[in-house]
Parts: sequence; C-alpha cells; structure tokens
Amino acid sequence: MPLQAAERQSLVDAVVDALRARLAAGDWKVGERIPTEHALAEQLQVGRNTVREAVRVLVHAGLLRSKQGEGTFVISTADPGDIMRAVQRAGIRDVLELRIALEAEAARLAARRHHPADLERMRAALDAQAALEDSGGQPASGSLELYADHDIAFHTAVVEAAHNTALTATYGWFSSSVREALVSALGDQEMPRIAHGDHRAVLDAIASGDPQAAEQATRALLEKPKRAVEALLGDDS
Repeated sequence: MPLQAAERQSLVDAVVDALRARLAAGDWKVGERIPTEHALAEQLQVGRNTVREAVRVLVHAGLLRSKQGEGTFVISTADPGDIMRAVQRAGIRDVLELRIALEAEAARLAARRHHPADLERMRAALDAQAALEDSGGQPASGSLELYADHDIAFHTAVVEAAHNTALTATYGWFSSSVREALVSALGDQEMPRIAHGDHRAVLDAIASGDPQAAEQATRALLEKPKRAVEALLGDDS
C-alpha cells in the first residue's frame, strides 16, 4: 500500500474511533441526527472525505444510518463488533449459559411454529452425526470437526424453527463461539459425550408441539456439559 494511502487509512481509523467514543459517551442518542460532515470535519480538524469514509464504516457496523436528504442518524450506541469480540473471549461455561438462554427459548417457540422442513433438517443433522461415530459411540478418527459441524447444524435448525429473525441472527454470529467451545469439549475426555437420545428428545418434543417439553428437553441437554464444566472449575454456583 502506498504511504499516502496508509496514512489516509490511519486517519480514517482515528476518526472512526473518535466517533465511536462520542456514541459510547452518549453525546448523540439513539434516533438523533449527528452533525453534518462539514461540522464534524471542523470539530475533528480533518477533511470531509475522511469524515465521510468514517461514517460509512459506522453505517456498515450498524451504529449509524444515512437517510438521503435528511442526514445521518444514530441507530445504536453499542458496537456489535465489540459484543462479538467479548463473546469470543468468553469461557466455555459462559458460552453454555448463553446457549441455554437462547436455545431453550428457541425450542419453546419452535414447538409452536416449526414447519415440516425444519424437522427434516434436524433429523438429517443427527443422522449425519451418528454416521461419523465409531463402534464406541465416539467421533471416528479425523472426523471431529465435521462431527461438531453436524451438531451445530442441529442446534441451528432448532433456532431457525422458531422463525424469529432476531433470534436467528443473534445465534448466527454466536454460533462460531459455540462451535469453538464444542470442539474443545469433544477433545476433552473429562467432558460428557454427545448423547443422541437427549437430542432426539428435543426433536420429539418440538415435533409433538409441546413448548414446555421442548424447553425442558433443551435445558436438560445443555445442563449436562454445563455441570461438567462447573465440576472441572470447582464451581457449582
């Protein structure tokens, strides 16, 4: 990259950081229009093009929204990127606790709203995962990553069967942390093995249209690895 381009990009990054700081500090509330490019350029002592590029970054980040002829408005003061990075740094117990919160509600809703195709996706994921097991019920040698992918596919199908766009989107970016924690757990001999019976219980409860049973089955499934983690950490709180 040419030196001038590198310097310009560094300046844009600095303006992005400055605007993020002002959003976090509450200088502009959600729904409020931020100052014009000209005003921000004067305040930050940079060119208008630099401000324009920085604003574009924050629009893509989901913090701002530009309306033609009206200006740029605040739609969020919490940077989704920061939230995602915090989740990625979370420990396996924290991930499991969040999974229980999201997936138990998703299963409850799925029992009421699922379509036949949703159930087929769940069954296909479980069948594909079972096909990768050896005679002892463990993931066959060299199949750990794919085994984890099929497990994630099942849980994603449950969430998507709730037909809640916000819940699906939230679980979508969270699922990478779920997969990382799952792969780690599968490689740990002290963690419980994946029990297909527990997964089938979730599927059967959803298929039967029983929201309470679906929620309880999901909690029961995820409480097992959570208790194992707590035992390893010496924390049962």
